Amino acid sequence: MPSSDDLHELFARAKGAAATARSTWIQKAGRPLERRGTGESAEPASSPTWDLDALRGRLVELSARGATATLSAAIELVVLAQQAGEPVGWVTLGHATFYPPDVADSGVDLAALAVVRVHDTTSAGRAAERLLRSGGFGLVVLDFGSVGGGGAVEIPIAHQGRLVTLAQTHDAAVVCITEKQTDAASLGSLVSLRAEALRRHAPEHGGYHMALRVLKDKRRGPGFSRTVRLRGPEGM
Repeated sequence: MPSSDDLHELFARAKGAAATARSTWIQKAGRPLERRGTGESAEPASSPTWDLDALRGRLVELSARGATATLSAAIELVVLAQQAGEPVGWVTLGHATFYPPDVADSGVDLAALAVVRVHDTTSAGRAAERLLRSGGFGLVVLDFGSVGGGGAVEIPIAHQGRLVTLAQTHDAAVVCITEKQTDAASLGSLVSLRAEALRRHAPEHGGYHMALRVLKDKRRGPGFSRTVRLRGPEGM
């Protein structure tokens, strides 16, 4: 975990990130895809259901299996948080791939992003609790990827309860990235919103679509969807 001095420096840096954060994101072989202007219309970068304000105080799950775009959707939220001057924490397991150049190319200010590597899901939950308890983070992402052969991620209900309480107390969003089929169970009953994000090839404009669909929403009900045009890096 970062030291107190590191956190103070990160919080100060995050306040300045809003001026430089850009709404682009890049994906290579499962990482976020690059989104650039092509002269064509595109979906807004946020929506009443899928933006930081709509997710504050909630435990959210981003899941998919196959051609996933979950990291694209998560990175979009990181950029939005930094544009709002909110520090962001990203908790990832030790074997997972966190590739800083891709994240930086997406418009994320790495100096204002706290990345914490842990050994297992229990440690990830505890790390997220510590970040939230500091009161300085507007968004905490737990990147579980393909833990347990695809979707077999377990966070004890007590940990989930503490995450929700801390998120509500500090007006923060907690987003968990998992790999699972649409009909698989969510992380638990305390998940307030679950969305599926898939990557679809779009040959008509030489890129991809990120298709996001809300499967569960305790506040508004499921069914919301949006599609964003993305273009991969050169050579894809």
